[in-house]
Amino acid sequence: MLYHLFEWFRAEGIRFPGSAVFQFITFRVLLAVLLSLFITTVYGKRLINYLQKKQIGESVRELGLVGEQQKKGTPTMGGIIIILAILIPTLLLADLTKVYIRLMIFCTIWLGVIGFIDDYMKIRAKKIALAKGEKYKKSDSDGLAGWFKVFGQLALGVTVGCTLWFNSNVQTWREFQGTPTTQTGIVYTRVINGQTKYFVPTKDVVTTIPFVKNHEFNYAKLLPAGLREYAWVLYILIVIIIIIAVSNGANLTDGLDGLATGTSAIISVCLGIFAYASGSLIFADYLNIMYIPNLGELSIFIGAMIGGCVGFLWYNSYPAQVFMGDTGSLTLGGLIAALAIIVHKELLIPIFCGVFLVENLSVMLQVGYFKYTKKRFGVGKRILLMSPLHHHYQKRGYHEAKIVTRFWIVTILCVVFAIVTLKLR
Repeated sequence: MLYHLFEWFRAEGIRFPGSAVFQFITFRVLLAVLLSLFITTVYGKRLINYLQKKQIGESVRELGLVGEQQKKGTPTMGGIIIILAILIPTLLLADLTKVYIRLMIFCTIWLGVIGFIDDYMKIRAKKIALAKGEKYKKSDSDGLAGWFKVFGQLALGVTVGCTLWFNSNVQTWREFQGTPTTQTGIVYTRVINGQTKYFVPTKDVVTTIPFVKNHEFNYAKLLPAGLREYAWVLYILIVIIIIIAVSNGANLTDGLDGLATGTSAIISVCLGIFAYASGSLIFADYLNIMYIPNLGELSIFIGAMIGGCVGFLWYNSYPAQVFMGDTGSLTLGGLIAALAIIVHKELLIPIFCGVFLVENLSVMLQVGYFKYTKKRFGVGKRILLMSPLHHHYQKRGYHEAKIVTRFWIVTILCVVFAIVTLKLR
């Protein structure tokens, strides 16, 4: 809104001292980070007090983990403040006419509502049990049914996939090799480092393959020649799988103080670099990656996301004063997945989202192996002491803060490696 206000002033010839800085994305990105930090750190405490007043506290299962009893009663649903810290700076500072900004605002609200309803139903089940004088035991059945959450993520995947495939404002610029002709169509000319280069806009949805010289492929080429006109179906299915996997991975990771928050902040930095580089014609040409027009504005959204996570970490780090709940974890995971798809780096997700991937796999392997051994031998056996993976290390006697710090370090290494692939290619 502020961006559009200053743009209107500029169009009307009205000048304010320093107002021209709003034209620069870097300034608005930094301002978004600072504003989101301010919202989470200042108003985060007020939210914690409000949640405590309303007795919206966390119910902890008795799993025999060190320190689990101390977590009982800690306010949850703190993801609300992260969502506000993302939306407010974005609405104020970003160009709301850009399709990517609108799409990410929709994703934030959609996932936030799903997570909020899930948390609210769990809290409501607890209050009902206590009102009846019963001892409350936390259960997965207290919240939204699993199929409903998956349906919500599936609907979001369809929305994201259809928007990126069919929206006319979504395109990439490909450098044209050779001499343009009248048959080439629309050709953009840019002088980069003294050289005239030609770019052809294309609607082909492509992504990047690290470590390969010809490091891009079109989704249509994954299908037989006769079925390539239906490539959009394959693309949307892949988008759905990515969003469900990453969103649930973030949700599973949110089991220790500050683990999901810090991990999401680090991953967001990686995505911010990708978005800024792909949204700049100069950087895209230098790094030999695809140029995506209008993508630079997405850096403002990501900046707000980074600030929101870091600010929330002020209260969520060990010992946590508030938990984000599904309101925050489902939202952050889904946003990370959507951003990775938008910047065409979905094949790098297993690298920079390595912690989410391992947490997902640890649960799948644990459950699968237990069912297999129970069916074959009559007694279920486990690979890990407990899943997800971070609880395994808790059972082995590692302190919660040490586990979280080491998972952050692993995430930093994964992110650095993902960024390095830009030049390795």
